[in-house]
Amino acid sequence: MQKNLKKVRLRKGKRGVQKGVIHIQASSNNTIITVTDVRGQVAPWCSAGACGFKGTRKSTPFAAQAAAENAIRASLDRGMKQAEVMMSGPGPGRDTALRAIRRSGIVLSFIRDVTPMPCNGCRPPKKRRV
Repeated sequence: MQKNLKKVRLRKGKRGVQKGVIHIQASSNNTIITVTDVRGQVAPWCSAGACGFKGTRKSTPFAAQAAAENAIRASLDRGMKQAEVMMSGPGPGRDTALRAIRRSGIVLSFIRDVTPMPCNGCRPPKKRRV
């Protein structure tokens, strides 16, 4: 007599994402590309450091392009067709990462710059008296 054996799934399977949001965070030292679904749950991500670039080469536009291509390739495998782009940070890899995303064939609905800008900022330190 055979018992009813249930399959135990250890991980959640790769969910298909039709529409998503691509977040580009370009700092002066690294560029991080994160692909999320519309609710904000992270699907694939990649950074210049994760692509194998180390030290000052992480902050180059070429490293940002390689990171964007890796993240987009993984999201295309999951079935992404349409995306929105949110860019933040003043780094050198901003434009190159966006160019790589445009070349990939994903339809971009809009591109938004979400760099945080202080309205008046923190209070500066008191003046130095010499």
